[in-house]
Amino acid sequence: MLFRKYQSYCDRLQQDMAFLTSNGRLSEQLVDKIILQLNRVYPQILTNKEAEKFRNPKASLHNRLSSLIAYLQKKGDKSCQEFYRALQINAEQLYNNLPSRKILKTSDFTGMNLEKEKYILNDRGPTFFLACFSVAAGLAFIMYYYNPESKILGGARRVLGFSPIIIRRHVANICMLYMEDSAREQ
Repeated sequence: MLFRKYQSYCDRLQQDMAFLTSNGRLSEQLVDKIILQLNRVYPQILTNKEAEKFRNPKASLHNRLSSLIAYLQKKGDKSCQEFYRALQINAEQLYNNLPSRKILKTSDFTGMNLEKEKYILNDRGPTFFLACFSVAAGLAFIMYYYNPESKILGGARRVLGFSPIIIRRHVANICMLYMEDSAREQ
């Protein structure tokens, strides 16, 4: 399977920084709302003193926003994630147009190449499926209609060398081998 490399929220924020700090993207009111939300909901991310610093109207919006983003990146991935959550709540249209969001939307959600995965799951073909299904159906039939008091099947069981208990063990062993094989492939 092909997996997309995990991209942290700090990496995404670095990627979106130029987009967010460009003129006209975020208004002063929107930046203030985001700062207030981070301060009120998550005071461990943004204290009152820090929130006042980033809301200072004397500094330009570009500088305040750049320093806020840099500060959040230093605080860690959780802080960057909460910034994105605040941005989504307060400006969903802008959030959906972020460059990192567009990359996530265009790439496959699971990170798998579905065409290749289709062949990987079906590489044994329909004959293998029918054989496995037939064995499972036969075992289910035997288990369902097994009567321990029946003397007729007793001799046949001894000749063939199986009983429902032995069948259960074999099925459990086959399942364990299959799960181990699947774990090795991943």
